[in-house]
Amino acid sequence: MYQLHIANKNYSSWSLRPWLLMKTLDIPFDEALHPFQSGDNHPLFAHFSPSGRVPVLYDGAMAVWDSLAIAEYLADTHAGIWPEERQARAWARCAAAEMHAGFGTLRSLCPMNCGVRVRLRAIPDALRADLTRLDALWQQGLSRFGGPYLAGREFSAADAFFAPVVFRVQTYDLPLSTAAQAWCRTMLALPALAQWYQDALAEKWREASHEEESANQGEIIADLRGRAE
Repeated sequence: MYQLHIANKNYSSWSLRPWLLMKTLDIPFDEALHPFQSGDNHPLFAHFSPSGRVPVLYDGAMAVWDSLAIAEYLADTHAGIWPEERQARAWARCAAAEMHAGFGTLRSLCPMNCGVRVRLRAIPDALRADLTRLDALWQQGLSRFGGPYLAGREFSAADAFFAPVVFRVQTYDLPLSTAAQAWCRTMLALPALAQWYQDALAEKWREASHEEESANQGEIIADLRGRAE
């Protein structure tokens, strides 16, 4: 059976992608969760990760690191990772790659912190540009392939790669079109994403730098998590 190494569900957007993909497509795996520690986590994660980062998928003794590489590795032997139709598959790969490499302002100004709600002080032009591009990309996929998922009727890796943004939209109340908001609701209704969210709320760990990243962007107006240890 596969083993998937991830970090805190409350914070780790990169870990969410392969976890959600495998859960939703019923690909069995064992989960190994490693909470973020203060400071540099590379030495700790290097014990199981060639890059010193998460996520990492083990297939026997073989390690596959990086969320996009994991998706492509799984696609070699499992159906449903990418859409079957050629044009939808190409679009899904392009969209996932764009998310994987881009949207830097969104990542930095709206870090994933599932359990809190933040009222942003402002939406800078660079963040608004990321949101505009994000919205256009989602609407393109939904309209071209008919929804309810980004590349058609079935969930795929394209949806998994944008799943962390769903939590960012929820945490920071980010302005998006009606169609984009509808896709977010579709995603939040996925049993696997709902499970991730509940697991995130139940975590007792708090890591100061991750907490500060969210607090620095605005006012924390709610914290829905359980009591910290």
